[in-house]
Amino acid sequence: MTPREALEHLQAEMNASILGQEDVVRLLLVALLADGHVLMEGLPGVAKTRSIKTLSRLVESEFRRVQFTPDLLPSDVTGSEIYREKTGDFAFQEGPIFGNLVLADEINRAPAKVQAALLEAMEERQVTVAGTTHRLPELFLVLATQNPIEQEGTYPLPEAQMDRFLVYVEVPYPEPANEAAILRLVRSENTGGGAGDARRIDPALLFAARAEVGAIHVAEAAEQYIVDLVVATREPQRHGGDLERWIRLGASPRGTIALDAASRAHAWLAGRDFVSPEDIRAVAPACLSHRVHRSYEAEAEDVSRGRIIESLLEVVVPA
Repeated sequence: MTPREALEHLQAEMNASILGQEDVVRLLLVALLADGHVLMEGLPGVAKTRSIKTLSRLVESEFRRVQFTPDLLPSDVTGSEIYREKTGDFAFQEGPIFGNLVLADEINRAPAKVQAALLEAMEERQVTVAGTTHRLPELFLVLATQNPIEQEGTYPLPEAQMDRFLVYVEVPYPEPANEAAILRLVRSENTGGGAGDARRIDPALLFAARAEVGAIHVAEAAEQYIVDLVVATREPQRHGGDLERWIRLGASPRGTIALDAASRAHAWLAGRDFVSPEDIRAVAPACLSHRVHRSYEAEAEDVSRGRIIESLLEVVVPA
C-alpha cells in the first residue's frame, strides 16, 4: 500500500463511519498530514468524539481520552513521579498525554493550569516532571472538544492558547437526508454489523505521506496570497468596510505557518504537487477563524469568526 492509497482508504472509511461530515473528516486528515492539533466545537451528539475514535480504530495507534473537569490536576494529564516502596526510589508514571491520538474532551471545563499543561505538551512535544524531560510519541495528535452552549462552570481558552491549534473545526448538525442513514448505521453497529474489522494503517505510511506533503511546491504567488490574508487580519483598515469594524487583533505568525502547512496537506489530498489558491481558500477558515480577535462591535452584532473570514476571502484575492 502506498501512502496515498493509505490516506484514501482512511478517508473512505471515516466518511462511511461519520456520515454527513465530509468537511470535518477532510480537516482531520489535513491536521494529521500537517502534524498539527485540532480544536473542535459543536453541539452534543454531532460525532466529535466519534471522529477521533474512528481515526484511532483505523490507524495502528494508542488512543487516550481525558475527560476535563474542574477538579482535574495537571499531573492527571502529564503523569507524575510515583514512590516505589520496594525499591525506595521514584519512578515516572506516564499520564494519558503519552498516547498517539489524545481526545481532550470538553477542554474548557478544566482550569487554566490543566489547560496549560496540555497545551505545553502540544507545543513542545514533551513534558517535564521533577526536572526530567520526557518525549512524547512521534505520532501525536490532540483533538480537543468544546461545547458552545454550556458555558456555566467553564474556563474558556485564552486566545493565545487557541493559537496553538493548527485548525479550528465547527461541527454542524448533519443534513436531514443523512439522519436516516445514521440511524441505520448505529442500528447495524449495535447488532454487531458495524465495520469493526477495517484494515489498520501503519504509522510509517503516515510519516511517508507527511514527507510527500513537505515536498509540495508553494509558488511565490501562493506564498504572497497566504501572507496577504494574514496581514489583512492585522491591518483591516486597509480594506475598510466590515473588516475594519469587526477585527480587533489579527493572526500571529503561527497563522501564516498553519495556513502554509494546511494548504500543502490539502493539495496533497487533492492529488496535486503544488498549492493552488483554491487550497489556501479551502483551509483558511479553519486556520484563521480562531486566530482573529473580534471587536466589541462584532460581538454585539453576533458576527461569527467564520463570517469574518468569509468577508476576508471576499476582499483579499490572489494576484
